[in-house]
Amino acid sequence: MDPEGSRVQDDPDIKVMMAGSTLRKVKSRSWKKQRHFRLLEDGMTIWYKSRWAGKGHSTFSVAELEAVREGHQSEVLLSLAEEFPADLCFTLVFHGRQGNLDLVAESPEEAQAWIQGVCKLIHKAQTMDEKERLDQWVWDWFQKADKNKDGKMTFKEVRKLLKMMNVDMNEEHALHLFTMADKSESGSLEIEQFVHFYKILTQRDEVWKVFQEYSGDGEKLMLEELENFLRTEQHEGDESAQHAQELIDLYEPSETAKKQNTMSLDGFQMYLCSQEGSIFKPEHRGLFQDMSQPLSHYFISTSHNTYLLEDQLRGQSSLEAYIQALKRGCRCVEVDSWDGSDGEPVVYHGHTLTSKILFRDIVSTLKEYAFKASDFPVILSLENHCGVEQQTVMAQHLRQILGDTLLTTLLDGQIPEQLPSPQELKGKILLKAKKIGRLEDCLDETLTDEVSDEEEMANGDAESPSAEDPPAGSLNENAKKSKLSRELSDLVVYCKSVHFHGFESAGLHGKCYEMSSFSESKAKRLAKEAGTDFVQYNTRQLSRIYPSGLRTDSSNYNPQDMWNVGCQMVALNFQTAGLEMDLNDGLFRQNSCCGYVLKPDFMREGSSQFSPEKPEERQGYRPLRLSIQVISGQQLPKVNQKEGSIVDPLVRVEIYGVPRDQAKDETSHINNNGFNPVWNETLNFVIHTPELALVRFVVEDHDKASRNDFIGQFTLPFTSIQAGYRHIHLLSKDGTAIPPSSIFVNISISQLT
Repeated sequence: MDPEGSRVQDDPDIKVMMAGSTLRKVKSRSWKKQRHFRLLEDGMTIWYKSRWAGKGHSTFSVAELEAVREGHQSEVLLSLAEEFPADLCFTLVFHGRQGNLDLVAESPEEAQAWIQGVCKLIHKAQTMDEKERLDQWVWDWFQKADKNKDGKMTFKEVRKLLKMMNVDMNEEHALHLFTMADKSESGSLEIEQFVHFYKILTQRDEVWKVFQEYSGDGEKLMLEELENFLRTEQHEGDESAQHAQELIDLYEPSETAKKQNTMSLDGFQMYLCSQEGSIFKPEHRGLFQDMSQPLSHYFISTSHNTYLLEDQLRGQSSLEAYIQALKRGCRCVEVDSWDGSDGEPVVYHGHTLTSKILFRDIVSTLKEYAFKASDFPVILSLENHCGVEQQTVMAQHLRQILGDTLLTTLLDGQIPEQLPSPQELKGKILLKAKKIGRLEDCLDETLTDEVSDEEEMANGDAESPSAEDPPAGSLNENAKKSKLSRELSDLVVYCKSVHFHGFESAGLHGKCYEMSSFSESKAKRLAKEAGTDFVQYNTRQLSRIYPSGLRTDSSNYNPQDMWNVGCQMVALNFQTAGLEMDLNDGLFRQNSCCGYVLKPDFMREGSSQFSPEKPEERQGYRPLRLSIQVISGQQLPKVNQKEGSIVDPLVRVEIYGVPRDQAKDETSHINNNGFNPVWNETLNFVIHTPELALVRFVVEDHDKASRNDFIGQFTLPFTSIQAGYRHIHLLSKDGTAIPPSSIFVNISISQLT
């Protein structure tokens, strides 16, 4: 049973990869070393080592790769363009935050073979169905455990393998399963027998029990039995009949069962483990929201100091950071521009040791990557520290490089009463910066090119600890006129940065195209003191929140507090994995990951009386009860790679939302079982504002002596949860998939009476 079949191995490019090649691995202008690379027999694992290092080698799976870039398409390879011609160079791009691998082949033919070969393998990995994926997974384990590579597995090798797989099983039980699988009684398992062994090992009693409840003969589900299950347990209502038929066609592996319109236990388990059996509503995966409302009616995925890949003091500034943020669906990126030495503006974190990149290179990157993950508009948030000359250079770069993509005029020539919609702005890049005068004055050529000190504090320009919230009156002491280039000012249309003068003033004089930036502490204070005012303000104008200048380690704040009052652009350090980015990924996982999520209706009406502090006072208040039975876990990854260490997993459910909804509860831990732990514990929550709530499932390795280790998590909007028996497919700390790790739950949602 080679899951890859013979097709892939016969491909000429794959043959070159399997034979192996010497490629230069390049990390910088000075670090360029030869490594021997080859594709292993499983057709999925790429292995490499240095020619002279003894036993040490590294491997990675094609499943970890997202794309191959041909030629000089990374900063490192661009900087070496003189030394290595483009037709020898290529870059392997990984999912998540893992760094790229820049490689140089010895001949153009060899480079092409690797580029084409890896592309084919990535395509294959992405189009595998559930069954092929599982076969591949079993095959991978067999390869790992068959230490002497004789294509057979002895009992000793199986014991080792069980440890590697996070299974702690007593000797007798393991031997019993081994003997059952060893049909030829040869004392070892070949791959087919190992597949059988794996099947016995992964038989899931808890799924079998559910199956038994609905199956008349305990062997199969008739069409109407499956329909009954979908209606009763999965809350599917009238669609159940048609859906039952679709599920049999899609997931039933046995042709005989299919012909009889029945579903076997295997098919049932396949369905429960599929996307349709997942906790996330399938209809929320694609674009399902109204995209024709004003921009201010959406939460917008926003990145802070987008140019940094690490921390704020010494970190590497990089174009890759922009590519990664945009690929994650980010729709507002930030640029800090400073005067460069040769008339070319540069971008870096001012007054620190972070490296510098050219402004024009960022604009080119933006042009190439802005609309790969989403068609909806990208806002370029400019924090401008340049003098007038280089501001004009920036304006020229923006116009020349972006061309029509850059929005430079009003959509219909009218001064707007409300902002245009994401739909109307599709494929456009908008500049957010200071502007001379008002949109209304655009036609007036007599204006001076100076911005008063009032507007100088706009843009949250001083994102430093001292300027976090300047005391009243301090503005005028250092009042200085900062000159703005007319060319740059003219490019600002719907996102003019202004200083915030309070909600009352904004209500009376604020224009919909004026927006302010708030530090996290100021926003938090306003949310607490004047929540309803903030909600109303955000129905018409945009607000951007940024992390405190004290967070030099690029840590993040909890974005939920800001979303609770309707702030659209809650800027986070995308490069920093953890709870806060999990919440951001969770909110924006819906609606095709397009970076725009429509706010609940009670946060879109200008007269909204909603206050996150008093959710029970809003019209249409209907609290819900959420009950989660945590049944079991499947094949959780090892946390500690030491041989023999096995996890003690527990599941915690965390609710993020309005203050009254913040809650968490966890199961007890199961000793020494990461393979198929069973909890069967129920956690209950009451949700007062379901429309704003996010639910985060975290699996941890219990440790009584120190902090628990993170195993995996999945976060999603409460409104995107499917009730019933569901699998939650876990993600790594980085937000990438870790198949086939999952938790099996039964969820019920009911009115709180």
